[in-house]
Amino acid sequence: MFNGIIFNKGTVTKIVKRNKGINLFLRSDIKLSKKDLGLSISCDGVCLTLISCKNKIIEFYLSNETLRKSKFKNIKTNDKINLELPLKFGQSISGHICQGHVDTVCKVKQIKKVDKSLVFEFKISRQFKKLLVEKASILINGVSLTISKIKKESFEIWIVPHTLELTNLSKIVKNDLVNVEIDILSKYTKKFINEKK
Repeated sequence: MFNGIIFNKGTVTKIVKRNKGINLFLRSDIKLSKKDLGLSISCDGVCLTLISCKNKIIEFYLSNETLRKSKFKNIKTNDKINLELPLKFGQSISGHICQGHVDTVCKVKQIKKVDKSLVFEFKISRQFKKLLVEKASILINGVSLTISKIKKESFEIWIVPHTLELTNLSKIVKNDLVNVEIDILSKYTKKFINEKK
């Protein structure tokens, strides 16, 4: 479990293609050692397993299924990745409960500057739009954010300067893809209501 509060980033240094996936190498100042091998880490909102770490280079394996369901199908060297370590018992939850299970990939439709903040509009399919609730939480590239407005085929979020400074959201531009995990409470409530019908 994660809470979508980002303090660490990594830079893609190498991508090794496999028959059924890729090995992804990131350079990061996040504090990890060999005893942490097997740890689940949120990488742009995708829960991945740490398989090696040496000299600030950390390695993950991504299956073809993970690539298909995430923006990582377009990953390239020098990309910046948001990193979050799993929650520990007793730790404060400043964002919301996140699983690291990406629901969909959304395209950036528009970015507007309002005062010192940025308003992002993301295009989303009807299948997932019906799960959204205004003012509910949503995970974008592993960052816990709040849905400010829901439109016909899209939704908006506001991002304050502090969040932009700490995450890779400051690097995304129009037509970029982002990983999206919809609030687990919204998904479970919708499923419960549908099963009661």
